[in-house]
Amino acid sequence: MLYYYKSTNLGPLMPAHGHPPHHHHPGSGHPPASLAPSILRMSVIERLAIATVLIAALWGAVRWAMT
Repeated sequence: MLYYYKSTNLGPLMPAHGHPPHHHHPGSGHPPASLAPSILRMSVIERLAIATVLIAALWGAVRWAMT
């Protein structure tokens, strides 16, 4: 059986009202956007350095477990 929502408000994805989510005042702009750290924005050297440190830590844990 097919169920569907009869409500006019389906949550944050489809608000029931037609207002825009925000408004602007003259003379004020958006605050600067902050970028979250991402491995995709790192250089190749930085990615290789992180991989090297992780591999060394893993091998260190293996050696410690074997002793």
